[in-house]
Amino acid sequence: MKTGEVCSPVFIFRGRIMLKKIIQKVDRIFIVLEDWSLLLSVCIALLVAMANVLLRKLTNDVNLYWSDEVVRKTIYFSTYIGCLVAVRGRSLIRIDALPQLVPGLKKCLNLFSHAATLVFAGCLVYWGGSMTSLMYQDEYAKTSSLQLPEWIFYAVLPTMGAMMFFRTLLVMVEDWKEGAAS
Repeated sequence: MKTGEVCSPVFIFRGRIMLKKIIQKVDRIFIVLEDWSLLLSVCIALLVAMANVLLRKLTNDVNLYWSDEVVRKTIYFSTYIGCLVAVRGRSLIRIDALPQLVPGLKKCLNLFSHAATLVFAGCLVYWGGSMTSLMYQDEYAKTSSLQLPEWIFYAVLPTMGAMMFFRTLLVMVEDWKEGAAS
């Protein structure tokens, strides 16, 4: 395109369609990642905890010393995945009394809720990234039982923060489209 030329409406329209398809594809990938990782983490925690309890009760001398650590880490992971699913399902904690009393405030409070979620996601990315970097630089930062590098578990924070930010933006666009349609 030469300097001074204006983009044709067809080019803009095709660009929007292509962007919409890309966003829908990323959204579907996130949905699969969220659902399967949540299922796997809960199954891992359940199986490891059950195996340890069974071994403790059925035998006198066999114990999985690392099971508590695995269960703790999977619960930690599933908490952040659950945050993503809560944003996707619009089931974050909110105060519903004020919008019911004053219906005109619903859009403003909804926007405030989304903004607070975006700020929280940004904090997860920023401070989670710096904590991950610190743990990565510390060669002695390892889990107590399995001796895995701790930075792997800290990396969950910025990853989930970025995914939560993207997911919140998608929800905001959906809310904006619903508001424009009505």
